Amino acid sequence: MSSLRPLHRQTYDDSVRNAAGLDELKQRVLEGPGHADSSLRRAAFDGTNLPSDLESYVTKVREHAYKVTDEDVEALRQAGYTEDQIFEITVAAALGAGHRRFGAAQQAMA
Repeated sequence: MSSLRPLHRQTYDDSVRNAAGLDELKQRVLEGPGHADSSLRRAAFDGTNLPSDLESYVTKVREHAYKVTDEDVEALRQAGYTEDQIFEITVAAALGAGHRRFGAAQQAMA
């Protein structure tokens, strides 16, 4: 007999414990030291109040990340963003999308 717990047997408490780790990650990504201003990282996370040169890129990362191309990144470089800023904005946008989806899953499990 296996001691592994089947995936469908995960409890709501397991997801809450995982949410605490997600909140810590969110805090570090959005408020920790970085090359992109924390307000810009927050905007990418939320998907709102973005500068016009970032709107389509952040939307693409949040909704269709597989469609991001080298040309998208190059356009941001041409707009004056550094590689480090682009990376941080990308991470914040992806984390925001994941956070939104995780929240929806938690509500569904409640």
